Amino acid sequence: MSSVVLVSFARTPIGSLSGSLSQLLAPKLGSAAIAGALSKIGGVNALESHNVEVILGNVVSAGVGQAPARQAAKAAGLPNSTQCTTLNKVCASGMKSAMYGASSIMLGSDNVVIAGGFESMSRIPHYMMGGRVGEFPKLGNATLTDGLVHDGLWDVYNNQHMGMCAEKCADDYGISKADQDEYAVESYKRAAKASAGEIPPKRRGGDSTYVKLDEEINAVNLEKLPGLRPAFKREGGTVTAANASSINDGGAAMVLMSEEKAKAMNLTPLARITGFGDFEQAPEDFTTAPAGAVPNALKMAKMSLADVDYHEINEAFSVVALANMKLMDLDASRVNVNGGAVSLGHPIGCSGARIIGSLYSVLSQNDGAVGCASICNGGGGASAIVIERLS
Repeated sequence: MSSVVLVSFARTPIGSLSGSLSQLLAPKLGSAAIAGALSKIGGVNALESHNVEVILGNVVSAGVGQAPARQAAKAAGLPNSTQCTTLNKVCASGMKSAMYGASSIMLGSDNVVIAGGFESMSRIPHYMMGGRVGEFPKLGNATLTDGLVHDGLWDVYNNQHMGMCAEKCADDYGISKADQDEYAVESYKRAAKASAGEIPPKRRGGDSTYVKLDEEINAVNLEKLPGLRPAFKREGGTVTAANASSINDGGAAMVLMSEEKAKAMNLTPLARITGFGDFEQAPEDFTTAPAGAVPNALKMAKMSLADVDYHEINEAFSVVALANMKLMDLDASRVNVNGGAVSLGHPIGCSGARIIGSLYSVLSQNDGAVGCASICNGGGGASAIVIERLS
């Protein structure tokens, strides 16, 4: 079975809701990330004679157009022969794309896989539900449904916003609002010290404005953060808009291939994928699913938690990172070292891929050898992946 290596990674800056990237359709964010990743290994032409598959996550594809991953691949200059698949595992979509890509390479089905994900949460439309089956009123007003909430942020199993699941997590594990606020402030401080987005995509329009920085980092007043009221559970709640992740636009992509293929192409691998795994539990407990996915990924890698130098746990909410650190007894100084989704933002189809790139950066900056990235997803699941830094 082939060993799978990561040879390149790139992401767009992360834009705020209705912010600087909102003029771009979601596949354009994917194509910018793909083009950026390919530019680091010689561009599209470097893959001209190779069997290439593109697997990209995208959660809410309504209004995006047919075959979003295919759109992103073609806009990045990849040829018509490129195989393309769009997948949806909610927030874990970008990571699952890398897991599927690694599996395909291990089995010998593909030589090269471009994995990642993208989301324009700003451009998710509102729906007029039931119109085709006669559910519109014959007289009077019709109601619009927010597609962003309905298909991206709603626990359909319990008919509640996913923020209420975060509140349950806080209650279950005794995590206070003060704990979450303190964590959020630290996330912002860490992100402010870290590097900005790597690919500045051009804004659609007639000007030549480029977006070069993540927008969310400077969109908060840290002194006022602890004073914000709960966003989901008004009485006695702990989760606020500031200690939860924000709503964002962005894309991330990575180039995966067998170690033998990288050697044949004279490419220096950044990291080796040594293990990955998923985990599922009750939908309302999705917040702590990473604590189940991480051991499954480590089992495939033939490692234990003691072997991991640094972790990335997606900050869907501050309480998610806090609860999973508690469950796995992790050192907070080695988790989300450069900040996370609370401070950077959480474009839901992109984040699973983004944290893999962030993990490699942390390993490289701190001379770490092994890292594990994990991300929960709506429905009660999570995915995790283990990488070993090679350069």
